[in-house]
Amino acid sequence: MSTVIPIICITVTIAFGFASAGMYGVGLAALGMLGALPVALTIDGYGPISDNAGGIAEMCGLPSSIRDRTDALDAAGNTTAAVGKGFAIGSACLVGLALFGAFVTRIEGESVDILQPTQFAGLLLGAMLPYAFSAFTMTAVGDAAEEMMNFIIKDFEKGQEDVAAGGEYKPDYEECIRISTQASLIYMIAPGALVILSPIVLGIFFGPAIVEGLLAGAIVSGVQVAISASNTGGAWDNCKKEIEKTRGSIRVRAAKLGLSKDKLKTLPKDIVDMEAAGEATDEIKELLKDYSVNKENHIAAVVGDTVGDPLKDTSGPAINILIKLSAITSLVFGSYIKNVNLFGPKL
Repeated sequence: MSTVIPIICITVTIAFGFASAGMYGVGLAALGMLGALPVALTIDGYGPISDNAGGIAEMCGLPSSIRDRTDALDAAGNTTAAVGKGFAIGSACLVGLALFGAFVTRIEGESVDILQPTQFAGLLLGAMLPYAFSAFTMTAVGDAAEEMMNFIIKDFEKGQEDVAAGGEYKPDYEECIRISTQASLIYMIAPGALVILSPIVLGIFFGPAIVEGLLAGAIVSGVQVAISASNTGGAWDNCKKEIEKTRGSIRVRAAKLGLSKDKLKTLPKDIVDMEAAGEATDEIKELLKDYSVNKENHIAAVVGDTVGDPLKDTSGPAINILIKLSAITSLVFGSYIKNVNLFGPKL
């Protein structure tokens, strides 16, 4: 549902700009949205700053109250980041449309007729690109995260052996940085090639008509997917924070009943003995019930956040690049595609 209002706003903007000054008006509208980029970057950076503050507080062993405050700030940051990404997605749509118009002018075309089989085939292929692109980027994040996790486990086990031998454990941070940096370069080759080569290869073999459909499909589909991914990821992240906030209140209740954090974890096993000794009060039973439900909810929320983070931070923003880069590539190679056109219809 989060796609409805932004799409209506973009549609009205395009209609007004085109009615006022044609494709030039659409270009001006794109420039207007890009003019708000400093504000978008500012609110987009708010979330990571709050998140890193929470991570630093946790690493320094500061009280949990500090982490609770940074989590609240980070939850607000996820919302502001979604707003910032909305600006970026909207501008990508308008810029992509303006570049699309420039491509049609470059190939001396007149219109895009989806009733023609070649252009309709391109439309379907273009609508597919954001989904394939998202699959590549999501898989890349998952593979890199698993590789880093395996290294950290081995490094920690090696550190424990060093400590047991009287040494000191020094985490290998540089290797973690190397893994993430290398993954961000190597795993992006496939999606990058998908974006750049799709219009060139299809254009050479089937002519500029299929590229027209490809660009139209990528813009229409990509905007929807990008908005949905950004908002969905932020919602899942905030969901996990809300559940962790509830877990904190459960621990406060447990502390008032004289139950420590470790005791709360073993309470399901101890409750039978406590009932036998007459120590299991109604408050403790209610606390145990809430703790069990919250634990299951937290497990589910962590899974959701594991999917949501690459959605909102990788796939969503990267689709903007897909829309712009495919249009720019088509525009640059427009004349060549028109002249070669091995098997496609002539415009």
